[in-house]
Amino acid sequence: MNDSKLLSDEKVNTGRQVELDIAKGLSIIFMIFLHTFYVASAFKSSFDPNLNFILMNLLGRPYAAVIFMFCMGVGIVYSRHSQWDVMIKRGVNLFLLGLLVNVFEYILPHFVAQSVLGNGTPFPIAGGLLLFCIDILAFAGLSFILMGILKKFEISNKQLIVIAFVMSILGSLLRGIDFGSPYINLFFAHFIGSAGGFTAFPLFNWFIFPVAGYVWGQYFIRAKDKNEFFKFWPRLLIVVLIYFVVSSVLWEGVLSKDVHFYYFINTLDALFCIINCHAVIGLCYWMSKHMPDSIIKVFTTLSSNINAIYIAQWFLIPLLIIDYHSRGIVFNDLTASIFSIFIIILATLIALGYKKLRTSKS
Repeated sequence: MNDSKLLSDEKVNTGRQVELDIAKGLSIIFMIFLHTFYVASAFKSSFDPNLNFILMNLLGRPYAAVIFMFCMGVGIVYSRHSQWDVMIKRGVNLFLLGLLVNVFEYILPHFVAQSVLGNGTPFPIAGGLLLFCIDILAFAGLSFILMGILKKFEISNKQLIVIAFVMSILGSLLRGIDFGSPYINLFFAHFIGSAGGFTAFPLFNWFIFPVAGYVWGQYFIRAKDKNEFFKFWPRLLIVVLIYFVVSSVLWEGVLSKDVHFYYFINTLDALFCIINCHAVIGLCYWMSKHMPDSIIKVFTTLSSNINAIYIAQWFLIPLLIIDYHSRGIVFNDLTASIFSIFIIILATLIALGYKKLRTSKS
């Protein structure tokens, strides 16, 4: 089918799109499971290696943060506040929120673990430098700032793709570089995967995902027939999954044991992850046609509060796991899974409470 038959000249799929809500909802669920198992593994725990691989290497990587960032780009297409200056302001706010997350993820748990357990090493903070670590919200902030700047200069989609592609190649070539100083490494960690563990999502390696989502979203919003738009999702899902497995066996791919080959993702892996995003959203579109409204409402709630849920889970997970560990509880597959579900529910309630409080004050 040619573009004229598939795409409308006008925006067709306006308002909330259920498949996007499901994709974003699943991404935050997978992230919370990943973070729970990851933090618990720093203490006395017993996890099945196969389940651990599925949760932490598969679902927690290309089906979590990647989807989150791709959908972030799609969200710009749907936003009524996509003016360049508003995007830069939003980027600054997200970057500052990233610093708050670092307090919850590293700094606070370090001192609480010292106080409760007499041992803060499960949460190393590199002399306080991890306060400025580049995690997903800090990356999102830098991305919005850069997108705002590029929008100010009216960069076209083709130019945007070229910029993101070149950045990705540079990020691939420069990953792991050590500048010989933790402070210089920390500065460059904002942009490339420098040594020292100061970044999970450097801008050059990951900017390609919100850009891909932004360009993809401009087609998606004009798709007249979603069945036709997503018709290849099952085949794409299988092809990409095969690539993920093969690349991690034959060379260091996104499912590698060394998480830095994912954090400092190369261009080829990124391209397959982008294909995977289309396939996953297609899967979510298929799922949406078979879900009851009550379940769809849950995903809509998760999606519309995803940033607040992300922040809340990093406040809850480390502190509660420290408390459980101090009581002699050993996490296994079942207890960690139940704990993850509990965190999802509690973080969502906190996010909804914050939203209600903010609304009442406005």
